[in-house]
Amino acid sequence: MTDLTQSAALSRSEPEAVPALRPGLIAKYVFILLWSAFVVFPFLWALTTSFKDANGVTNGATWLPWIQYQPSTQGWSSLFGGAGGTDITRPYLNSIAVTLGASVISITLGTLAAYGLSRFTFRFGWMRNADITFFFISQRIMPPIVLAIPFFLMLQALGLLDTLAGLILVYVALLMPIAVWVMVDFFNSIPRGLDEMAWMDGCDPVTTFVRVILPNALPGLVVAGMFCVIFGWNDFFFAFTLTFTKTQLLPVAIVALNSSVTPWWALSASALISIAPLVLLAFLVERFLSKGGLAGAVR
Repeated sequence: MTDLTQSAALSRSEPEAVPALRPGLIAKYVFILLWSAFVVFPFLWALTTSFKDANGVTNGATWLPWIQYQPSTQGWSSLFGGAGGTDITRPYLNSIAVTLGASVISITLGTLAAYGLSRFTFRFGWMRNADITFFFISQRIMPPIVLAIPFFLMLQALGLLDTLAGLILVYVALLMPIAVWVMVDFFNSIPRGLDEMAWMDGCDPVTTFVRVILPNALPGLVVAGMFCVIFGWNDFFFAFTLTFTKTQLLPVAIVALNSSVTPWWALSASALISIAPLVLLAFLVERFLSKGGLAGAVR
């Protein structure tokens, strides 16, 4: 017993061997560090540049405030009408309204269409479910310039040119194919046994969709919603061609900041402001992106 105690004490006193770092592991960490630096560098450059003035920008690559350059809030204040700048508050709110409105409508209509294409059989002439699904996706294949004149004439005839309602209508046509594409694939991955069990319990198709299928499709809804918000928020072409003076969206307002002398400080601040909602949204919905909700759903 004493020998066992002594051997145990000696084994505890011996230092644990440190595993040797393999070349493959070192290469992986080096690649991750280099890729992280590549991703973070533009944001760091924009952040430092947004707190500079004209002298700070022209003095070359300076990164340390109060040491290499004197910080200034000129870039930020110019975005809200200060220092002879342009107030982007109204375009910012317009972009939020158009993006959210178009995304909500696109997700609602696209989810209903995707569920029908996934669970029921349709026939329109020679077209079947797969052909109808491809028709939705094909709307994103066409170059935007092909649709510019038809959309312009349509909104002009409806009296919706240069209005938020007109932009929402156009964005729904652009975003709903994305929602259908994502949700059809996700509904196909949900076992049909869930529908059959709900029908056996007395649910009609609408109740089955709302109370059984839709909760299990939450990760797909989040992914489709993220795609719709990103594409809608970043669109410049239709926001530029279908608006004039009454309605202006954020991408157009940011481009309008440029002049004969490029205000890098204001452009950097506006870039950070423009990506802030997308970054915040990504952090909020990240926990819904896991596809583990269907484990054990089918008896």
